[in-house]
Amino acid sequence: MGFGFNLFVVFILPVLILALLIAWIVFQKRIFGKLLLATLAFPFVLFALVQVIGIFINKKNISHDDIYGTYIIDRSKFNSKQAMWQYNHFRFEITRKNGLLFYKTEKQKVVKTYTGMVTFIDGSAQPHIVLKADSPGYHLIDSMPTLYRAPFSFYYVFYSPRFGNVFFKKGNWEEIDK
Repeated sequence: MGFGFNLFVVFILPVLILALLIAWIVFQKRIFGKLLLATLAFPFVLFALVQVIGIFINKKNISHDDIYGTYIIDRSKFNSKQAMWQYNHFRFEITRKNGLLFYKTEKQKVVKTYTGMVTFIDGSAQPHIVLKADSPGYHLIDSMPTLYRAPFSFYYVFYSPRFGNVFFKKGNWEEIDK
């Protein structure tokens, strides 16, 4: 919080509390007691409010365990025929043994599986992954995906020379009529 808030808490709030306490004792009016109580409660209410707001605006911390799982195309990032086509043709899985299974599909049918390994780069606040295909890879898994975090979730962006940015989120593939 800023300088003004610190000034208020350190200098003005104690003086205000003392003045209200003296006024309450001298004049014995309930209004001074209520104002004193509200003034004492203000910092606690403000702290609680900041904590609750922080839950909704702070980005999710990601661990290795969060990364393992199945990923599908995130159609909410790019809602079009192209996104639906990608949704029906690509998905991948990161196994607990750091294996990569990239699926090229025709809706629910897996046409081809590209295998590889996932390596974690732990030098930053959040773990990044590097994909290494076992054999000549598919154009989507030839790059290092970028991790983006939101307050309650995260997603990966892969760069493809054919499609540009391709967005993946954790989830299970379900057939969608479109």
